Amino acid sequence: QEGMPQTLSSTSMFTPCGFSPHLHTSKEGEQGGLIFQDGNLTSASLDALIQHLIPTTDYYPEKAYIFTFLLSSRLFIEPHELLSRVCHKCIEQQRLDDPVLDKARIRKFGPKILQLLTEWTETFPYDFQEERMIGHLKDMIHRIAPCDEAYWKKMNQLLQALNQKLAALSHGQEGIVKISSAVSDKLVAFKTKPPSIQREILSVCSDPYTLAQQLTHVELERLSHIGPEEFVQAFVHKDPLDGTKTCFSEQKKTSNLEAYVKWFNRLCYLVATEICMPAKKKQRAQVIEFFIDVARECFNIGNFNSLMAIISGMNMSPVSRLKKTWSKVKTAKFFILEHQMDPTGNFYNYRTALRGAAHRSLTAHSNREKIVIPFFSLLIKDIYFLNEGCANRLPNGHVNFEKFLELAKQVGEFITWKQVECPFEQDPNIIHYLHTAPIFTEDGLYLASYESESPENQTEKDRWKSLR
Repeated sequence: QEGMPQTLSSTSMFTPCGFSPHLHTSKEGEQGGLIFQDGNLTSASLDALIQHLIPTTDYYPEKAYIFTFLLSSRLFIEPHELLSRVCHKCIEQQRLDDPVLDKARIRKFGPKILQLLTEWTETFPYDFQEERMIGHLKDMIHRIAPCDEAYWKKMNQLLQALNQKLAALSHGQEGIVKISSAVSDKLVAFKTKPPSIQREILSVCSDPYTLAQQLTHVELERLSHIGPEEFVQAFVHKDPLDGTKTCFSEQKKTSNLEAYVKWFNRLCYLVATEICMPAKKKQRAQVIEFFIDVARECFNIGNFNSLMAIISGMNMSPVSRLKKTWSKVKTAKFFILEHQMDPTGNFYNYRTALRGAAHRSLTAHSNREKIVIPFFSLLIKDIYFLNEGCANRLPNGHVNFEKFLELAKQVGEFITWKQVECPFEQDPNIIHYLHTAPIFTEDGLYLASYESESPENQTEKDRWKSLR
């Protein structure tokens, strides 16, 4: 069990919880190439899974199935290829190529295919950055619209909503890129103590509650840009049944996920920089206490990612070696937080706290109570182990659907969390500081640390010498 992801089942719309009862009568067995066990779909050929996605006049796939299959199918087939196959099968099954269309039949089918396309565009909008995808949408509408004028309107709404979503997402990405390049160009590489004009965190925000809320703002803003498919694309391997190419020959589409991990690292270094910067021991201790309060408030809010970054920053050697500074700090509160984030037992304490926050989120009455921001690199690690731990395909070539249900459960829960609106008012000043304040490199941190409290032993003396 060690190392296996622990999840709680949430009753969100994404969580797979059994499949349509009319699909199978027996407890186990096979329907149309789909293998069921205890009423759950466990494996099937890729073709059978695609067929199961396609609506007919009297069948519509379960929401949980749509999400699970669209999320995982990209390990076997590119989205544009999948949509192309779905459209072709619809054309065949509904005889959309016939010179005279069966209008009554298509009026039953039309709303269902539009519903499927709507769900796809809402949940995986990044798939539709490709022209080919939009082409398939438009082809489908041209075929069914003659039967009902209302379909044009529905498709236009779908495309408008999609455009707005993509525009918002790319705008967010540009903002992140701008900030990242600004930061990396001139600011990061402090080797020595910067001139004293450098503002420090306490002059920008002296209230720990406010800072915790602004950190939560940054976290939710960055989370909102991560597409669910990025978790799967981060681990795309060659599909054994397709000897020619990996599924995604272009670069892996995981830029938002990577930008988010960079933000975590930046926050660690920012905390360490702010602590090592002041010349006086008393001021350094004050900054440490301030960050302990910020971290505690992050914990209360449910912002575990910022909490972990702050603790990691305080645990970096250049900070933790400042014994004289720490002797001035009331450390009891820090130890409690550290205990919460202790990695023992596969982060048992943190996972318990996360489950508590997730439970609170499900029964929440306000946006404030809904906030759950998981410790992100652990979430990625869980998904990575889940992915490495079982094969995508079974020996008979079937898709191992059981694995993807578990994957969808974890990613689906994350999607529910990332959709929370931030309830706190934004303070542009503080947010700008968090993104652009200069930070030391690791060497810079050691230098500042040794200048604050001189080296204790030979190793430290040698290191200081080589740095100078």
